[in-house]
Amino acid sequence: MRSIVDVVRTEDWGARPPTQSFEEQTPRFIIIHHTVTPNPPDDASGGTLDGAKELARRLQADHMERRGWADSGHNFLNTTGGFIVEGRHGTLAAIQRGRCVQSAHTVGANDSPGIENEGDFSIYEMDAEQWNSLVTLCAFICVSCHLDPEAIRGHRDFDATECPGDRLYAQLPRLRQDVRERQAAGVTFQVGRVEGRRVEDA
Repeated sequence: MRSIVDVVRTEDWGARPPTQSFEEQTPRFIIIHHTVTPNPPDDASGGTLDGAKELARRLQADHMERRGWADSGHNFLNTTGGFIVEGRHGTLAAIQRGRCVQSAHTVGANDSPGIENEGDFSIYEMDAEQWNSLVTLCAFICVSCHLDPEAIRGHRDFDATECPGDRLYAQLPRLRQDVRERQAAGVTFQVGRVEGRRVEDA
């Protein structure tokens, strides 16, 4: 069974160039975050591709201008419309090699990919479309980087934070199980490219 992982690349959402290059390391975890932005129907991206790109630009601007980071702090953004967006430059290519670019999302785990999930999951539960894209992305990373699904952790496991929200954090055992089942089904992954409204194999 083949599964397509459709990714909006940095060059396709108009990312600013990073202010430095990033080393690649062997990832140990997958770190789950939330953006603490409004949930549907007031979600920042509106569930659209154009909205996903605009949210990625907003997050990068915040990280570079307010936090002083060299690029987006996270490696991927998973929006309410189920769009997977590359965050930090070089992330996708590194993951495909079983590596991860040094990022800035979690103290003590910046050698590992961080996934920002659009929304505030303190009390809100992720809908099916966004959940499915999160499972697909995590399974792809696990396969590419030879990680066990038990390596999927919440931001709060490393830092004094409420991220990724009580509701999403409580669902991490289910996420690990869903990813494990996807792997057990013998799924192989092919990375696609979201460009405009079309998906092109890459």
